[in-house]
Amino acid sequence: MKSILIIGMGRFGRHLCMNLSTLGNQVMIVDEKEENLEELLPYVVSAKIGDCTNEAVLRSLGISNFDLCFVCIGTNFQSSLEITSLVKELGGRHVVSKANRDIHAKFLLRNGADDVVYPERETASWAAVRYSSDHIFDYIQLTPDHAIYETAVPPAWVGKTIGQLGVRQRHNINILAAKRGEELIPIPGGDYCFREGETMLVLGADRDVQKFLHF
Repeated sequence: MKSILIIGMGRFGRHLCMNLSTLGNQVMIVDEKEENLEELLPYVVSAKIGDCTNEAVLRSLGISNFDLCFVCIGTNFQSSLEITSLVKELGGRHVVSKANRDIHAKFLLRNGADDVVYPERETASWAAVRYSSDHIFDYIQLTPDHAIYETAVPPAWVGKTIGQLGVRQRHNINILAAKRGEELIPIPGGDYCFREGETMLVLGADRDVQKFLHF
């Protein structure tokens, strides 16, 4: 469990707040508008109305007491930059700021952000991969060149074992798990036999997985 401050209750801030709270974290939220805070009160330990470009407002929050500080200002980059810098100066242990553009991310990292999240770009990248193939159901990018994919089991693999198929040798991918509905079978061995309707989680270089998916 972590103590987390979220500044800015736009769409991203709201979803972040609810998810962090559901995971058992203690969350405090701040926004200029009272109406942006009201629906989130059941999820937080504290909520405050205030303009965080005002240093006095930030000082009153006890920034150094939080494990994480999120700056989720999406509509005014100048405010986001100022708040990020002030939060770090006031003792923010780990500051994560929301960016809308690459140039914004660069400036935020130079001015106090330890990490930057880029929701629109990340969602667009995921959607492009997810919907470019009928066989991909989910996708997690690990490095610029490697990812984990949830894919359909090729029809030709049904009734055969991983060992018989020589998956790693032939396709240069690793099968991390098989999935039957809500049941997950982690690290299936060479004697695991695929069934109709299953999906699988595979790890590999993007080029190898994309080549494999042409079935």
